[in-house]
Amino acid sequence: MSVKLKNDPRARARKVLEELRIKTAPIHVDKIAKTLGAVLRFSPLDEELSGMIFIKDGIPVIGVNALHHPNRQRFTIAHEIGHLVMHRDRMSEQVHVDKQFRVLMRDSTSATGSEAIEVEANQFASELLIPSFLFDPSKITPSDIDDDAQLDVLAKKFRVSRQMLEYRISNS
Repeated sequence: MSVKLKNDPRARARKVLEELRIKTAPIHVDKIAKTLGAVLRFSPLDEELSGMIFIKDGIPVIGVNALHHPNRQRFTIAHEIGHLVMHRDRMSEQVHVDKQFRVLMRDSTSATGSEAIEVEANQFASELLIPSFLFDPSKITPSDIDDDAQLDVLAKKFRVSRQMLEYRISNS
């Protein structure tokens, strides 16, 4: 793996999509997670906790807050896939929870994007959900950003929230 690919979350997400031959939107993140060997678990969690990933008996388990909107759940799954792809080796450095399982959590801290691995997982997730080969944010003009109807159409196409779409546009 080249140094560029190894250190570039967006390139890593594109590589996953390429390897799985995914070329159309919306991206089925649940299928990607399963293809990568992860098990998805949907459970009601505290409002501020969107999800988590941990390894149980060598199998990655992605926990998702069942109370969140489906688009939010999709971002959480994509974010946790980012951790799985880019940070699996670091999972052993995280907090021990329940019988020595290592956990990386998607919560209010990760949402702020203040920790490097959370920023990387967010970048990975944004590219996975809205890949650059299907969407070029540089072609969005200021008038497009003010066009709620156009943004709603794009968000619906990719099955993401408006907030996620705006993040993708402003962080490309």
